[in-house]
Amino acid sequence: MNKVVLNSGLFKQSEEKGKSYLLYLDVDRLVAPCYEAIGKEPKNKRYGGWESMEIAGHSIGHWLSAAAMMYHVTGDEKMKEKLDYAVAELSYLQSFDSEGYVSGFAKDCFEEVFTGDFRVESFGLGGSWVPWYSIHKIYAGLIDAYRLTGNIQALAVVKNLSDWAYKGLSKLTDEQFQRMLTCEYGGMNEVMADMYEITNDPRYLDLAIRFCDQSILNPLIEGVDHLEGQHANTQFPKVIGAAKLYDVTEDEVYKKLVTFFWEQVINHRSYVIGGNSNAEHFGPIDTEPLGVLTTETCNTYNMLKLTEYLFDWSPDSRYMDYYENGLYNHILASQDPDSGMKTYFVSTEPGHFKVYCSPDDSFWCCTGSGMENPARYTKNIYTRKDNALYVNLFINSTITLEDKEIQLVQETTFPTGNKSEILVKEANGAELSIKIRVPYWLTGNMNTRINDELVNGEVINGYLELKREWTAGDRIVFDLPMKLHRYVSKDDPQKQAFMYGPIVLAGALGKENFPETDIVADHQQFNNYKLIDVPTLVTAEDDLDKWIKLIDDKTLTFETKAIGQPGSVVVKMVPFYALHHERYTLYWKVMNEKEFASFVDHEKEAMEKLRAITVDHVQPGEQQPEKDHQVKAENSETGYLNIVHQSWRDAKDVGYFSYQMAVDGKLPMFLLVTYYGGDGKHYIDGKAYQRDFTIEVDGSHVAKQTLISSKAGELIDVCYPIPTVLTKNKEKVEVKFTSTEGNIAGGIYGVRIINANTEI
Repeated sequence: MNKVVLNSGLFKQSEEKGKSYLLYLDVDRLVAPCYEAIGKEPKNKRYGGWESMEIAGHSIGHWLSAAAMMYHVTGDEKMKEKLDYAVAELSYLQSFDSEGYVSGFAKDCFEEVFTGDFRVESFGLGGSWVPWYSIHKIYAGLIDAYRLTGNIQALAVVKNLSDWAYKGLSKLTDEQFQRMLTCEYGGMNEVMADMYEITNDPRYLDLAIRFCDQSILNPLIEGVDHLEGQHANTQFPKVIGAAKLYDVTEDEVYKKLVTFFWEQVINHRSYVIGGNSNAEHFGPIDTEPLGVLTTETCNTYNMLKLTEYLFDWSPDSRYMDYYENGLYNHILASQDPDSGMKTYFVSTEPGHFKVYCSPDDSFWCCTGSGMENPARYTKNIYTRKDNALYVNLFINSTITLEDKEIQLVQETTFPTGNKSEILVKEANGAELSIKIRVPYWLTGNMNTRINDELVNGEVINGYLELKREWTAGDRIVFDLPMKLHRYVSKDDPQKQAFMYGPIVLAGALGKENFPETDIVADHQQFNNYKLIDVPTLVTAEDDLDKWIKLIDDKTLTFETKAIGQPGSVVVKMVPFYALHHERYTLYWKVMNEKEFASFVDHEKEAMEKLRAITVDHVQPGEQQPEKDHQVKAENSETGYLNIVHQSWRDAKDVGYFSYQMAVDGKLPMFLLVTYYGGDGKHYIDGKAYQRDFTIEVDGSHVAKQTLISSKAGELIDVCYPIPTVLTKNKEKVEVKFTSTEGNIAGGIYGVRIINANTEI
């Protein structure tokens, strides 16, 4: 990475904005939870948002990785000074624990785990929220600080922390260890493999292998896609760790599962911008459901990391075709160019907008990976393998190959321009094979010239090979002809997006009924925000050039003819990476006049009716909605039902679960609960359980419900009035589902507070 420098353009600007945010953040506030975890007074108050919760400490880990990479690529000494100070603080705090523990939360949860008798669920372990996930970021940050900046103290801290983990986890049987992995644990297999590489200590390799979740990875080895219903970002680090283990062990099993996973996600589970998942979860294969909570940014950060491994194993242009897609259309688009703030989800809901973190009161997972993204821009513009240099991306940059005494400067206005030049700035006749990616979106010949002479190199695995002895002043110029093309969604041929070369175009829909700010502490506060009507594009013309015109080649702004219906409106489209602080759509309904004349979007009508009356909504069984609603539970489980493609939560015997939910204290409130119509009497180990339970609001009885399997195969909604006395002048209430001995509460597939009775 430090052999490549960004010179100018989109990525340089984004890198500078990302660096500014890293320098803005106060290390004392980032490490404050680590002080409090051992009962010490911090030097400054901790940040808000997730840093005020049990997951605290993950942000200092992300910051360490981001700062190490940013220093590595920019050489900014102020960044190095802050980084060294952060490592010294963690070393100081670690000195108070005889076992080497340091984190943003107390180690009680881990001590419970190390006994072998521990509480565990998908996002809870030992009574804490994803502790391995959170502490993994500190491991990774310290490793990056050592590898990228040479900070020896960072290695000492992470080695002590690794020894603490090995000692505690060595007490667990393999069965107990796998049970522990039920809870999201980040990339602990990857960092342990890193530690083995660094130290050659076999204990860490053993721990890396044990940190592989067999329930997820074994089906992938067999070529089975069992990802539906899985929390997507829980799985990516597991597979990245498997890729790392292939590099370390050369065991083909790891390579096999990684390759299968990548192919399934890219080809069957991704959206037009290269992102994936809906409400953080994988849905049915070959579907692209639109919504506010699609394409979690962390997922694409991880998919780009995973793609690096596959390209390293087998250099092929299709890997970098995807990398380019995710980089331009999701990662670059996820950072506000004005404030430097980051997105969590990137909405695909037509007429919605991007929602960004706040500087001091968010610290979501995607804030953390978003810190790292701008520091990673140089990472795969080029790849050096033996005597070959792969030119993967067309970005203004300089690369220095010291062993060859060669320096190359790539100059381009891509994607607004359709060519790139590579100037050999320094060289002394050394031989080097320069391989230039021939992207899938080219609409003509690359017309490659060296010193104004047309050359015809051989194209191998999607790369044009130019092999010769290079001298200073040599210049390679190649064309990148692009045109409009359409992207058709996997689940509906009328649902389409439009691209110019690799660039996804978004409909720029203005600021009608736009919130006062889209930079907020709570990324879900606009989930039910009022939408606007998005035109349907009505045309029988297949040739896009006949109804979409480029009106500004400097900004890649396009306009349609007046085919937006109703109203015969002209629609403006711009690169998604350039669209911020206004409403947009990525996907359009496209149909001919006959189809439009008879088209009624019943699903949209029902959804708009529900959104209009919704005060609050929580999806049981999904991590973020439940955490945001302060879920409490006892004898409770979650799961996913493929028949209806939705997650659920229930409670058994003397058990319960509850959520804190918003209400409007000035209006009558109703509770809309979603059940599976096929649920009724349930047998567990030969014992019959009735689905019979009570529903309470703020401790007062609201309803008694019995499920009797009346409508198998579908979801049903039941609406309960909430007595006004329970919500008057309140902003929040606790909604609680309680079971008794021999009974089950639920499963509950949705909980919604609404302001009008409904029979949806």
